[in-house]
Amino acid sequence: MPARLVSGSAYAALVQAVAAASASDEAACDLQRFPDGELRPTVTGIRGGDVYVVAGTGPPVSDSIVELLLVLDACRRGGAERITAVMPYFGYARQDRRGRPGEAVGARVVADALAGAGAQRLVVVDPHTPALEAMCGVPMEMVTAVPVLARALAPDVPDGAVVVAPDLGAVKLAERYASLLGRTVAVVRKTRVSGDAVHAEELVGDVAGRRALIVDDMISTGGTIEAAIRVLVAAGAVPEIVVAATHGLLVGTAAERLGAAPIRRLVVTDSVPTGAAGAPGGPGGLPVEVQSIAPLLADVVGRLHRDEELADLLVRT
Repeated sequence: MPARLVSGSAYAALVQAVAAASASDEAACDLQRFPDGELRPTVTGIRGGDVYVVAGTGPPVSDSIVELLLVLDACRRGGAERITAVMPYFGYARQDRRGRPGEAVGARVVADALAGAGAQRLVVVDPHTPALEAMCGVPMEMVTAVPVLARALAPDVPDGAVVVAPDLGAVKLAERYASLLGRTVAVVRKTRVSGDAVHAEELVGDVAGRRALIVDDMISTGGTIEAAIRVLVAAGAVPEIVVAATHGLLVGTAAERLGAAPIRRLVVTDSVPTGAAGAPGGPGGLPVEVQSIAPLLADVVGRLHRDEELADLLVRT
């Protein structure tokens, strides 16, 4: 029996592409929405099946999480033999520790809720922190879209170019890109002032007269990228910056911030539906290019269905 794919409401196009590439079947999911906002999903044709629910938790994050929990429960009650939640983007992953007494650890709460709703295994693409796996009570596979993006970026990263980590948390990610592209790494040190305000303080590495590729796991409000660009340009980098991130949330003032910056190319994946980043071309005319992770997810689903290893697809920690 082939694997059965179930799509969240925002991922129909991605699931169709995954199904075509993996020889999997799509199961019917009827998502009824009541006038007060309540959701009632019904999933059919999955009894006894190996089911993969493809639904991220992008903006609006909390609404997306509730939808995913209900779809997982519908699959469990529909008789699925094995249920895997395939999450192109895991919301709340940044809330992996308490910053002060009395705060919630949102990542742990969401992980527990997913397991409680019926997920027997999670697949997450480039999570914000590898610590996420340790918070989860069911097996988690953390796969990476870095090779997908690196292949697309290679023509814009000539000899002498430098891969830039916009903060200390992105250093390992930058090293992964640099290894694939055969380039050196520079690092910006930042201090976060608030949820959308960032102060970049210093640069480690030589960027004078060189092209720069800034990489991160996600772009939310654009504050981190904007601050890093200011530091790079001040240090003499060529003011035609290329930016790449797996998750292009691009919320709040991201379009205005990044649209005014000297960005030559901005590349993200479809881990967050394109609509979240605005119309084609990006919000506010921001030049956003989307690379699909459908082949990656198709490979993951196919291997898991056949009980094969994923070692070469996993995030390197």
